[in-house]
Amino acid sequence: MDGLGKALKRSRELIPMTLRQVEESTGISNAYLSQLENGKIKKPSANVLYKLASLYNEPLDSFLAAAGIIEDYKPEKSRLLSASPALAAEELTNEEEKQLLDYLKYIRYQKSLS
Repeated sequence: MDGLGKALKRSRELIPMTLRQVEESTGISNAYLSQLENGKIKKPSANVLYKLASLYNEPLDSFLAAAGIIEDYKPEKSRLLSASPALAAEELTNEEEKQLLDYLKYIRYQKSLS
């Protein structure tokens, strides 16, 4: 999976939404979304990325940069880190941030079973 695919999948799972739910919300086909997340489509249109960024509440520039459409993008701290003053003060490594996001997915999964 490439950088864009990973970013799209991570953002979708944080919501959390299925590919079918994203299709219903954006009009982008489930099959196309799957190909994006699996890296089979490398450069989707800016319009597709705009729809996904809006739905996922992510900066459009981060998806445009991941797709190689724009360069020199300097990302801000993630939504997760900026949402918490305690976490925003910490300098987390990429691995620590990934572990926090994975744990959040686990908590949401457990909640969905209840």
